[in-house]
Amino acid sequence: MRPCTVCTHEKRQEIDKALVTGTSHRNVAEQFRLSPSAVYRHKRGHLAARLKRAFDAKETRKAVELVQHRAEEQVKEIGQALDVVQQLRAINSATLQVLQKARESEKHTLSLQAVDRIHRQIELQAKLLGELQEAGPQVNVLVAPEWHEIRVHVLQALAPFPEAREAVAEVLTDAGA
Repeated sequence: MRPCTVCTHEKRQEIDKALVTGTSHRNVAEQFRLSPSAVYRHKRGHLAARLKRAFDAKETRKAVELVQHRAEEQVKEIGQALDVVQQLRAINSATLQVLQKARESEKHTLSLQAVDRIHRQIELQAKLLGELQEAGPQVNVLVAPEWHEIRVHVLQALAPFPEAREAVAEVLTDAGA
């Protein structure tokens, strides 16, 4: 197989530029003294592949830049989170010192305030670390009249089976129901 006469031409970059800017392959062939079919084959095969590689390289660079940007953002977020943790630790340390001094000087009101502050800091820290969830509304079904009604029906249904009734009643009682 013969090498492409356009790829080996000394003015290949000028030829490619002319083809990319829309100059017809016939005009390019005439201008650079090449055969129109060679320029056409080059444009369809080699130039298209070269442009695709360049485009892919550009897209790869964009992807790398995007990944680098995201990594920088994550590092920044981690730095901010570490800063918050450091601030919490400093506040915890200062509060513990206040508590210790309040105990030593027997300032009970101040001691209780420091204990309350420590409690709130621990709670905040647990929330920030995802170890504590906000408590939503809680419903105690054991005091609901519907539960008592269900309990009665279950025990009535078990009346013909005294051993099973006794076992269920015992389990419900042990569970506080």
